Amino acid sequence: MNKYLLTLFTIIMSISSNAQPVQTVPNVDVNKYAGKWYEIASFPMSFQKGCHCTTAEYTMTDKGYLIVENRCNRGSINGKQSYIKGKAFVEKNTGNAKLKVQFFFPFRAKYWIIDLADDYSYAVVSHPSKKYLWILSRTPKMSDEVYQGIITRLKEKGFDVSKIQMTVQI
Repeated sequence: MNKYLLTLFTIIMSISSNAQPVQTVPNVDVNKYAGKWYEIASFPMSFQKGCHCTTAEYTMTDKGYLIVENRCNRGSINGKQSYIKGKAFVEKNTGNAKLKVQFFFPFRAKYWIIDLADDYSYAVVSHPSKKYLWILSRTPKMSDEVYQGIITRLKEKGFDVSKIQMTVQI
């Protein structure tokens, strides 16, 4: 019986060790991060269904949090603009790489910056569960070389990149 339990324990531990935890970047300068970002690709989310030309704009406040303004055009690139405004709060002692975003009080969602260009030209955001993923750029288009580098790193981090869907941008 003990041999059986040891084997079962070993199998369970090997399965759980294959599920890599999400690691954030070590440090984010929120003032550099602030500004407009274009969604290049993401894991499709129900609240973004039919969105084209999706953007997110972050503005630092003097109260220590960021204003978040998300926009997209519904149904087509010329569709009616959809807009939502929220707040993002930096979690202490995380190098500013972990935030909590709030669009509806009192609910806050984890927003972890897991990849970031040195020049802040792109960012990749996820959740510790790996259920959410956004690839963001300062421009509406991203070079294939940069995009493929991000995809390679996401695979190495254990993300299912087959779920990634490109976002239509102008």
